[in-house]
Amino acid sequence: MKKLFLMMTVLMASLCLQAQTKFHDVELNEAKGPVKAIKMTLMGADINIDFSQDGKMQRAGMADAVYDAEGYLQSAKWEMRGQQVAVSFKWENGKLKSQTVNVMGNDITTAYTYNDNGAPASQEMNLGGQTMSIPYTDYKYDSHGNWTSRKTTMMGQEIETSRTITYYE
Repeated sequence: MKKLFLMMTVLMASLCLQAQTKFHDVELNEAKGPVKAIKMTLMGADINIDFSQDGKMQRAGMADAVYDAEGYLQSAKWEMRGQQVAVSFKWENGKLKSQTVNVMGNDITTAYTYNDNGAPASQEMNLGGQTMSIPYTDYKYDSHGNWTSRKTTMMGQEIETSRTITYYE
């Protein structure tokens, strides 16, 4: 009877540990810590992303999310302005290495490099054989070490992006 109880306890403990898998969707969105929501405006579009306490993204229009055993998002589909967009992700050492977006049959691949704070230093986009580099500068950070403002230059125009991050207590 004691062996049966011990076996059931071990089995339940392992199932509980599996249920506590941490998702890395916060890191996918260039943040860390107990993030509850990220709100920003990017090129005129409002982006609002909510997260569960275990780090799973709860974004409107997201479907068919596939995660690996460690909680890293591998692929998903989003509804964007009436179009369905398929996105796949590649990770390396806990950081997003690249993502490929398929829009109407065309792949756009973005590769990332990171600065000393762990925020993207630049993105390099492959637009069907043409490469465009997008550097990020002038970062401002909050008390959790997440960026709240940054600048980039794209096609000769300087663009500043700001975001507001709320946290779980």
